[in-house]
Amino acid sequence: MSIVPRKLLVSLGFMVLSCSVAAAELTVSAAASLTNAFKDIARQYEAKHPQTKVLLNFGASGALLQQMAKGAPVDVFASADQETMDRAVKEKLVAAADRRDFVRNALVLIVPTDSKHAMTRLEDLNRPEVQKVAIGVPASVPVGRYAQQALEAANLWTAMQPKTVNTQNVRQSLDYVARGEVDAGFVYNTDAALMKDKVKVAFTVPLKAVISYPIAKTAGSANAQEAARFIDYVMSADGQAVLARYGFLKP
Repeated sequence: MSIVPRKLLVSLGFMVLSCSVAAAELTVSAAASLTNAFKDIARQYEAKHPQTKVLLNFGASGALLQQMAKGAPVDVFASADQETMDRAVKEKLVAAADRRDFVRNALVLIVPTDSKHAMTRLEDLNRPEVQKVAIGVPASVPVGRYAQQALEAANLWTAMQPKTVNTQNVRQSLDYVARGEVDAGFVYNTDAALMKDKVKVAFTVPLKAVISYPIAKTAGSANAQEAARFIDYVMSADGQAVLARYGFLKP
């Protein structure tokens, strides 16, 4: 019988130990407007569960859904609207029973802090001095769909087309306004709060629908138990406190 060298046994022991404590990876795809809050939540979650590494992927909700549909490995999906989550359920990427509403938000119109345009209602966007308005692409960006709904209700959607600067997500709209590249932009109230030194809220946009964010573990999650535990943390008092700090409202 061959004898295994002691050094080799020690080396194998370290390898086994390393494997046993290796962090499990949890991939979370979340709407761009959740970026700051979810970064904080992920840090807190990892501190409580050191054997889990949370990998964050942010973007427009529609774009994230397309990534999942094409096979991107995702464990948790958080959308900025119900419509995108409805599509995820329809495409069997998420089970209907697993979705939970975790925060609400508000749509606002923002302008640069040094703007001379005093706007108090949507009709003010029709004024000739307002030449460029940032709006997320409605087909894939929920904030763009909310803006379209509001403008259509005010009979302004068609008139706004020559002034519209389409953006790929809400943070791009925020950035365009902050840099003064457009006269105004539609963003969430939580996004506007991040750049108070560069943008100001002209007014809150009236909407018939409530802006409600759903979250769910994905049907194809490789770590469903951990995904459910992360969602529970988002819904917990600690997770909700982080979201409230960034201006999100309770579901």
